[in-house]
Amino acid sequence: MTKALLQGTALTSLVIFGLVLPALAQDAGTLGKDAADRAHQRPPAYSPYVGRDFPTRPFFGDTHLHTSFSMDAGAFGARLGPMDAYRFAKGEEVVSSTGQPVKLSRPLDFLVVADHSDNMGFFPDLFAGKPDLVADPTGRKWYDMIQSGEGGEAAMQIIVAFSHGTFPKDLMYFPGTRPYHSAWQETIAAAEHHNDPGQFTAFIGFEWTWNTGGNNLHRNVIFRDNGDKASQVEPFTVYPPYGSDNPVDLWKWMEAYEQKTGGNVLAIAHNGNLSNGLMFPTVEAFGKKLDSGYVETRARWERLYEATQTKGTGEAHPFLSPNDEFANFEIWDKGNLDGSVAKTKDMLEFEYVRSAYKNGLKLEKELGTNPYKFGLVGSSDAHNSLTALEEDNFFGKTVPQEPSPHRMTAAFIDNPKTGVKVMDWEVSASGYAAVWAKENTRESLWDAMQRKETYATTGPRMIVRFFGGWNFGPGDAENRMPAGIGYAKGVPMGGDLGEAPEGKAPTFLVAALKDPIGANLDRYQIVKGWLDNDGKLQEKVYDVAWSGDRKSGADGKLPPVGDSVDVANATWTNTIGAPELIAVWQDPDFDLSQSAFYYGRVIEIPTPRWTAYDAKRFGVKALSGTTMTLQERAYTSPIWYTPKP
Repeated sequence: MTKALLQGTALTSLVIFGLVLPALAQDAGTLGKDAADRAHQRPPAYSPYVGRDFPTRPFFGDTHLHTSFSMDAGAFGARLGPMDAYRFAKGEEVVSSTGQPVKLSRPLDFLVVADHSDNMGFFPDLFAGKPDLVADPTGRKWYDMIQSGEGGEAAMQIIVAFSHGTFPKDLMYFPGTRPYHSAWQETIAAAEHHNDPGQFTAFIGFEWTWNTGGNNLHRNVIFRDNGDKASQVEPFTVYPPYGSDNPVDLWKWMEAYEQKTGGNVLAIAHNGNLSNGLMFPTVEAFGKKLDSGYVETRARWERLYEATQTKGTGEAHPFLSPNDEFANFEIWDKGNLDGSVAKTKDMLEFEYVRSAYKNGLKLEKELGTNPYKFGLVGSSDAHNSLTALEEDNFFGKTVPQEPSPHRMTAAFIDNPKTGVKVMDWEVSASGYAAVWAKENTRESLWDAMQRKETYATTGPRMIVRFFGGWNFGPGDAENRMPAGIGYAKGVPMGGDLGEAPEGKAPTFLVAALKDPIGANLDRYQIVKGWLDNDGKLQEKVYDVAWSGDRKSGADGKLPPVGDSVDVANATWTNTIGAPELIAVWQDPDFDLSQSAFYYGRVIEIPTPRWTAYDAKRFGVKALSGTTMTLQERAYTSPIWYTPKP
């Protein structure tokens, strides 16, 4: 169209390339103004996805993996390092430390290599015969033993010396030493190399490993930041004079890191079930009475808790929750981490997630802050660089527990002095962390962890939604995009309900989709805990959505979903259960004066456990009492309600 034509007289229409265009304005200036006006008068969107500004998918990963850089993993025989761990998590096929090819069914979305901070990097250097190590007589002896095929005995001597405080100081890799610095920089470099924003997130992290007296108070520290900030510090350790076995000092280190670098870190505690009553104190910690400073600091730094992993699931215990028929799941409750002290029932209350949530309500009333207001994740704690946690693809916790005809009959913990014995078959193929983030980047995933919009799975990658509010109605469960309604009318998992409107009880929109290559779903439950008007802690489990047309019995319990597992052939069928569950549920027992928490638990139909797959593949007979089937599950972060003061 020529300039003269644009500046000519008004036209009723114009034909260009066979198209009839609307009448033009009298001059180009008017034409431009009309176009601008139309651009600002945006018509209603036909696409339901326009303007969507909330997480639309969960990202699955592992926040807790050890490699050969960890002291114990190296002693167990791990030869794969951080670079190998990230390659495997991204979907590459690798050869395990026992020489077996292994690959995931599907890549993960993110990974944290969280090697133990104490003596980080020692074993790779010993295997390589680094001059500083073999120059020491003890180091030379251990190196020669490894070279002559006595690596197992050498590893035992090293671990005993390390755990009993007799490890030669000249061989220790402490922060501030050249070999320790090198190992930390190599850890950072591996994460930087494999981090691919939008495709795969490789977090920088480490594990602070408190194990005094054999009691487990471990924490994984995860950086939001890139290597430019993480490299300005070295990990906090346990053993003096370079570290401390008090978590309060870890929190101080974390605060110092943020002040120094302007970065961000969070800590994830795990395996309270092996702490012998120390993980979730209610009266005192480390000889000091709990006060407002302790609860506020713990709540600030420990935003998440690892509820399920290879060393057992710590959501609930049947002794503490006798009315919960699903509480007895992958339980390790025989003693502490090394079996040196047997478990007693009075310890259990201070080891499990549900009890911590309940006790947190009471501590909040007493001290003003709930120190146990954490979200949930699952992760592996595998010590062989392999996040292979599917029941039919389980490569164990440590190198000796990688697939073999013998791994179901060996003992993982065996302390003859106390009688504490945990068999290898009791090790769980669990778990993964699911994070509702807007994108797959360090920043977005870490921010979602910080706000606790996460859930734990025991392995399957089911998709789980959990929203709470005051105005969800039955019709909301009929919408095919429940998240849009959930975010618009309520808060997601990890959030807090606002002030209760007069005469209202909280409502919850729940939804779950099966793992695309996994089992159907049995039911979706909501677990509630509350502090009643007499100051007593209460709990109740509600079935809110389930497969089939089952009806609750006289005892209020929903009948079992059934069982399609063929144990002998390690197979099952999806002829029972449902591929998806969705419902709106209102709390029938709500009292606006009582503080409470709610979290979701999604349970699959029965499927073969990894032990059934091993029995089939290796043609071995399982020991009497071996668990051969299980109902995998997911646990959401809670939603809390706090009454108005």
